[in-house]
Amino acid sequence: MSKIANRDYAALNLSGDNYLQWALDTRISLKSKGLGDTITEDNNENEKNRYMAISFMRHHLIEGLKDQYMTIENPLDLWNALKHRYDHQKMVLLPKVRHDLMHLRFLDYKSVDEYNSALFKIVSILRLCGEEVSDMMMLEKTYTTFNQSNSVLQEQYRTKGFATYTDLISCLLLAEANNELLMKNSGARLAGTAPLPEAHEVEKKDPKETYYAQDNRKPYGNSRGGYKRRGRNNQNGRDNYSTGRKGNHNNRGRGSNYGLGRGSYGRGLGGISKPSYTSK
Repeated sequence: MSKIANRDYAALNLSGDNYLQWALDTRISLKSKGLGDTITEDNNENEKNRYMAISFMRHHLIEGLKDQYMTIENPLDLWNALKHRYDHQKMVLLPKVRHDLMHLRFLDYKSVDEYNSALFKIVSILRLCGEEVSDMMMLEKTYTTFNQSNSVLQEQYRTKGFATYTDLISCLLLAEANNELLMKNSGARLAGTAPLPEAHEVEKKDPKETYYAQDNRKPYGNSRGGYKRRGRNNQNGRDNYSTGRKGNHNNRGRGSNYGLGRGSYGRGLGGISKPSYTSK
């Protein structure tokens, strides 16, 4: 695992399906290390540089492939041997990528970035295979695969006369971002409606209205007296009716009116309390 982690790029597979990418990465890496001439014909590199180059190339071969070329000590010989073995990959990949480019359409992708990535992947393989793909070809490919409903927009982009494909993609990405922002703003609420108030915003009311709203309680409470006054009449803070006495303030003791029914409508005797008569 440590050897794989120390690799600068992917190793060449035994099947050679990644040979074109491997060859490009190897050439770039050797040149960056000052060893690029070791794989050119009729080079005069010294022995130290040749062994540094062959060691680097072998490190980026899969184990099975490394064993097959273990006796080669010249980097140029190893380079030519691998090229002779796997250079046919160009002939294998070229028809496929040509087919992919022919059927690539801008309207088949949900975003500009997805289309751009797919196009550049195809173009990169074509260039590895030796095919030349110009900016004019990429521009025309994009223009001609717009959705039919966007024909007017396509003509507008064509009229601008973009010199490079990168300029067109930059303009399309900007237009896509602005369109997404417009859709979000229009979908936030219906046209002509006011925005909803924020959750932390408290509606301001008249203090008098708030007082009356809190003071407007139900006339029947849970106390034994049934009808409960809102105010308190004595200094001790006791309600005149919370002790079960009826509405007459002259009944200070336990008179005959007390206990027959609870509240103005009794439960025991048909709901109405009988008055008491005292003997003269």
